[in-house]
Amino acid sequence: MFNRKFLVSNLIRTAFVVTAPLLIAACAEDEEDISPLHVRSIAQVLGYTDDPTSNRILPSINDPKAQLGKKLFFTKGLGGDEDTACASCHHPVLGGGDRLSLSIGVGAENEDLVGPGRIHDPAAVGHDGGPTLPRNAPTTFNIGLLDRVMNHDGTIESLGKTRNANGNDGLGIVTPDSVDIATADPDAGDNLPSAQARFPVTSEEQMRGFVFPTADPTHAEVRTALETRLSGYTEWQDEFTVVYGDPAITYARIAEAIAEYERSQVFVNTPWLAFMAGDDAAISEDARRGALLFMLPTRADGIGCVICHRNDTFTDELFHVLGMPQIGRGLGDGTNGTDDFGRFRVTANENDKYAFRTPSLLNVTETGPWGHAGAYTTLEGVIRHHLDPQAAFDNYDLNQLEASIRDSGQTADIQLNTQNALDKLAANRLAGISSIQNATLTDEQVGYLQAFLQTLTDPCVTDRACLSPWIPDVSDANRDSLRLEAVDSNLDPL
Repeated sequence: MFNRKFLVSNLIRTAFVVTAPLLIAACAEDEEDISPLHVRSIAQVLGYTDDPTSNRILPSINDPKAQLGKKLFFTKGLGGDEDTACASCHHPVLGGGDRLSLSIGVGAENEDLVGPGRIHDPAAVGHDGGPTLPRNAPTTFNIGLLDRVMNHDGTIESLGKTRNANGNDGLGIVTPDSVDIATADPDAGDNLPSAQARFPVTSEEQMRGFVFPTADPTHAEVRTALETRLSGYTEWQDEFTVVYGDPAITYARIAEAIAEYERSQVFVNTPWLAFMAGDDAAISEDARRGALLFMLPTRADGIGCVICHRNDTFTDELFHVLGMPQIGRGLGDGTNGTDDFGRFRVTANENDKYAFRTPSLLNVTETGPWGHAGAYTTLEGVIRHHLDPQAAFDNYDLNQLEASIRDSGQTADIQLNTQNALDKLAANRLAGISSIQNATLTDEQVGYLQAFLQTLTDPCVTDRACLSPWIPDVSDANRDSLRLEAVDSNLDPL
C-alpha cells in the first residue's frame, strides 16, 4: 500500500542530507544560506525540477476542438434556463474562477455580471439572499496537469492515476454516474476534464436551474435536452461538422470540446520556473527565503509545505483535513444540514470526514478566495490558518466575506460546523493519521512565504491581452445569440 507520509518524509530527509554541507556552512557563519544555488539544489532534490507540462500531451487554444469548446464554454445555451454559462463561474480574467467565496450560478440578478457584484435575483427560485452554490469555484487553469482527481471532494477520479496522463490511461474514470466508487463510468470520456464537464449542467444550482421541462430529471435527460436544443441551430451543426466531420451534436462531443478548451489553459511560465531554469534574478531574496520555509522540514527551520504541495504542479492531489471555516448553504451534512463532510461524501470513510483535495499553488495569487468554501479572502489569512488552524478560526473575521453571505444567514452555523472539522483534525493527529501540524512563523517570515507564492503566478493570467485567445470576441461567431458577454460590477467588459 502506498505510504505517502513515508515517501515524502524520505524526500525531505534526502534533501536535508544532500544540502547538509551548505546548511552547516551557513550555520558556522551564523547566517542563513539563501543563495540561488542553495535554494535551487534543495528544490531539485524535492522534485521541483522541470516545466510541469513536460511529457504531457496538451492542446493549443488554436486547435479546432478547443475553439469549439471556447464557444460552448461561453454559451448560456447550456444552462437549463439559458441564463448561465460555464464561464459564469470560471472566467479567465478572474483566475479561471469568479473571485467570489461562494458562486452564484443560476438565477443571477444580472446574468452577464460575473465575479464580485453578482447576486442571486430576489425573484429567483431558491432565493435566500445568499449565494446559490455551497462551495468555492475551483480554477480551470492548468487542470490538464491533474492526474488523480477533480473537484474539492474528488467526485471525478482516475482509477489508474497514471502520471502525466490527465486520466487518459485506459483504466477508466469514476464519476457521480458510476455504480460505485470503484467502477468506471463508461461515458466519462477520455480524460478528467472531459468527465467533469458532464456534470455542471446537471446541477440545479450551477447551470440546470430549478425549473426544468420534466420534474426531477435524470442526468441523461438533462444532457439529451441540451443536445436537442443545440441541434436546433444549424449554426451549431456547422461548428460540429468542422471539428467532427458530421453535424451530430452529442453531449459526449460537447464535453470533449469543452475539456479541450479547458486543457489548453496552460499557465505555467512563472518566475519560479525561470529561477529553476537558472535565472538567479527571476525571484527576490525574500522569495528565496520563503522557498526555504516552504520546502524544509521544521527540524531545518522550515514548515514543510512540500509534504502536500509537492512536485512541479504543487499538489499531491490527495485529501487532507485542515478545518477551514465552513460557510454557506452546505451540502446537507451535519446537525443542521449546513455542513460539508468533504471526501467522506464520496468514500463514507470516517478518516475522510472534512478532508478536501489539495489545490495546486500555480497562479495561487489569482485563484482566491481560498478554501473549499472560499472563507479566506487574503493569502496571509490562509497561510496563518495552515500555521495554527484553531487559533486562526478563533480570530476569524466574518467581515472579509461578501455582504450577501453575512446577511443571508449563511454563516449562522460557522462555529458549530468549523469546530467539528477542527475537532476531527485534532482527533486525526492523536490517532497518528498524517495531518498538518502547527508551526510558528514571525510576521516577517509570513511575508517571505507570500513573496515565494507570488513567484508561482504566470504573468499572463493578470494580463487581459495575453488571455484574449481564451475569450470570445467579435471574430467568433455567436451561434445561438446566447453568448455570455461578461461584465464586472461597473458593467465594464471583462
